Amino acid sequence: MHTILVTLLIIVSIAMIVMVLLQSGKSAGLSGAISGGAEQLFGKQKARGLDLILHRITIVLAVLFFILTVAIVRI
Repeated sequence: MHTILVTLLIIVSIAMIVMVLLQSGKSAGLSGAISGGAEQLFGKQKARGLDLILHRITIVLAVLFFILTVAIVRI
């Protein structure tokens, strides 16, 4: 059980790092390289929608990270 939880924690950690890097910041970050074409094609509204989705996924991953960390400590 401990091995499964640690493996899940590693997967969630890597996914959370990727989601944070994909979000656009003040300088558009890595997300600008990926969604830059979408902004030109669909306008700024679609890019904001993508950032909102990435933000929500990051929150879910952060909660999972916290829960898994507490679960590993309890075992």
